[in-house]
Amino acid sequence: MLEWTIAFVVIAIIAGLLGFTGIAKGAASIARIIFFIFLVLVVVSLLGQVFS
Repeated sequence: MLEWTIAFVVIAIIAGLLGFTGIAKGAASIARIIFFIFLVLVVVSLLGQVFS
C-alpha cells in the first residue's frame, strides 16, 4: 500500500512540474488518503502484536 502512495506522490510531483494542476491535486489527494489508511493499518497491526 505504501508503494501506491509513493507512486501517486511521484505522479503529483511530475504533473505539478508540467503544469497539470488538476491532475496534481487529484494524485496528491489520493496519495494522502492511501497514506492515512496505511497509517491506520500499521497502528492496528502494532496494537494486535502487543496484545496477542
